[in-house]
Amino acid sequence: MSNTLWHGRFEQGPAEALLAYTVSLPYDQRLAQHDIEGSRAHARGLHRCGLLDKAEVTAVLAALDATATELSTGDLAFVASDEDIHTAIERRVTELAGQAGAKIHTGRSRNDQVATAMRLWTKNALVDMATAVVGLQQVLLERAEEAQAAGTYLPGYTHLQRAQPVLLAHHLAAHAWALGRDVDRLLDAHRRTDVSPLGAGALAGTSLPLDPAATAADLGFAQVFTNSLDVTSDRDFVAESLFDLVMVGIHLSRMGEEVVLWSSEEFGFLTLDDTYATGSSMMPQKKNPDIAELARGKAGRLIGNLTGLLATLKSLPLAYNRDLQEDKEPLFDAVDQLGLALVALSGLYQTATFNTETMAAAADSDGPLATDLAETLVVAGMAFREAHAVVGALVRRSLDEEIPLVEVAVEHELLGPDIRSLFEPGAGAARRLSPGGGGPGPVARQLQQLREQIVADLARVDALA
Repeated sequence: MSNTLWHGRFEQGPAEALLAYTVSLPYDQRLAQHDIEGSRAHARGLHRCGLLDKAEVTAVLAALDATATELSTGDLAFVASDEDIHTAIERRVTELAGQAGAKIHTGRSRNDQVATAMRLWTKNALVDMATAVVGLQQVLLERAEEAQAAGTYLPGYTHLQRAQPVLLAHHLAAHAWALGRDVDRLLDAHRRTDVSPLGAGALAGTSLPLDPAATAADLGFAQVFTNSLDVTSDRDFVAESLFDLVMVGIHLSRMGEEVVLWSSEEFGFLTLDDTYATGSSMMPQKKNPDIAELARGKAGRLIGNLTGLLATLKSLPLAYNRDLQEDKEPLFDAVDQLGLALVALSGLYQTATFNTETMAAAADSDGPLATDLAETLVVAGMAFREAHAVVGALVRRSLDEEIPLVEVAVEHELLGPDIRSLFEPGAGAARRLSPGGGGPGPVARQLQQLREQIVADLARVDALA
């Protein structure tokens, strides 16, 4: 007879094919220390309500400590009946503590046990991810401040066409602000994850005098469940965490795409440090932005993790169903992949060289200054739509006759020779005055706001760590 937790009702042990298909031990081992943490709290709860005496709870807690050590050192030997880490831990605790260990599952189901360990793990992962995202924000802020001090500017783009000149600091800060929203989402997801399921049992609670609120406090949860049916089947926190991680991945993908473009010879805006680039096995001249490409490529993998879990959840009846075993691998994978990506991209941005002369030459070309010409006509009293049409005609003539736009513009009666100052290097980028815009004054204020926001977010993260 198999030594599974549920074998008592069966005359025969499970088929090897069943165990092979249902086993989760290869990947849920990372929940081990969180399962032990939950088991400690449950044992103390059993003692508080008189279901474990002093000697028994002491023996169980000692066995849990010994098992935790064996797990951390790799000395715990798994056996064939260990279908998941929770079974393995209970088996080992029972081996060490004897009959007292066999009482550890009193008033507890694997349903609330697994949900508890998963929530504990996810809480930690969300804090770790938020910390790593803030780390990348700090790198972007540092590079933005360097660029601000140097007055570095480049063309901003819409539709991947040169649009208007902006400061490089403004551009880098844009990515940092997007990541700031990710931090906020991750920490907000932490709040909804911070609910203890322990005491909900399989689905309906228990007739035993357990105190779920006391156990929740023991485990450091901010809240305790209000509905046992809901909490044992709830994987909203996994789906929400995955979505938040996917958004981080999408932002990293956009940054990766930009690095791919900027580091190409066609753009030439950025040179990757040798330590954050790869070469070609065939073409000796190549310097490839593999980190950026993988950040872009792995976004699809992250999206797949989320959509796969949502498809799993969409038709499940209350309460627990074994389908919910599929919540772990997508979340584990998303955290693993993003953890690597955030470190790699932080290093890439920290060591990359921005080719300021190439950026400036592109920004100082005629096209990005067309809107400034139109706004100059607006200041002179012309309606914007008319000004837009006038400048459009000037641009068309410049292109048709292959004459620099400035030479065409000076001939317009409302522009004249003074308009040449607009075409001086860097003049366009310096003209952005509106709050939140890309000019020196607004960007300086924005960088200060960004630094203050990062400090505030670090405090929020530290409070949860």
